[in-house]
Amino acid sequence: TEFVGYDHLTFDSKVTVLTTETEIVDSLTEGQKGTVFVEQTPFYATMGGQEADKGIICTEDGEFVVEDVVKLAGGKFGHVGQVTKGMIKVGDKVTLKVDKENRALAENNHSATHLLQKALRMVLGNHVEQAGSLNNAQRLRFDFTHFSPLSDDEIARVEKIVNEKIAQDLPVLTKVMSMEEAKKTGAMALFGEKYGDEVRVVSMGDFSVELCGGTHVKNTGAITAFKILSETGVASGVRRIEAVTDQGVFNYYHKQEEELKEAAKAL
Repeated sequence: TEFVGYDHLTFDSKVTVLTTETEIVDSLTEGQKGTVFVEQTPFYATMGGQEADKGIICTEDGEFVVEDVVKLAGGKFGHVGQVTKGMIKVGDKVTLKVDKENRALAENNHSATHLLQKALRMVLGNHVEQAGSLNNAQRLRFDFTHFSPLSDDEIARVEKIVNEKIAQDLPVLTKVMSMEEAKKTGAMALFGEKYGDEVRVVSMGDFSVELCGGTHVKNTGAITAFKILSETGVASGVRRIEAVTDQGVFNYYHKQEEELKEAAKAL
């Protein structure tokens, strides 16, 4: 499957293979769950800590709701979901439509993770390395190497740096280059990750440069705001930060306000 989702959120393609939950089939009908394979897709599959896109695949008389996208052997993208209207057949010409709002919120959280990693290295030291991450439309989760819990002051400093870089509206640029060229840029690579001959280098102004295959905002200002919800230990020498951005921050403060009001009433 050719991935065209860096530049397109809607794309026309052709169905190559269909499966139910147990076998390969020629068609899927209304109510059936299954997986759709196409020649090209704008849907991002779960990879590199970023969760898959959601959306719909439409034919002339059918609609398939995409609930998950998985990358399989040989670079195939499987769009997992269910037919909600009509029928979808092998060979059908289809229009694939990514849920724009869901993608944008996931990009906010993914891009904030890059800012967070650099901020943590500035506050805690260069021993900090990513040990896992998960980004979706709701929140971001970032695991990193560090030997002790963060103090309230360290958390506040990390938050401040990330929010300053959001406010500076830094341009987010992506370049495809050889691994050798990428090393010269000083791009952060994930320890133990396998990279091909060509890699994507994502830079946010002069602040952050990382190897990353995910999708990102065009400017850091789109992230709007950043708030750390928790910082915990998950393994020996590994800490975990959970945080929110954009609307998630406002939802967090609204919830806090409601809880304060309830507490005040109780008192």
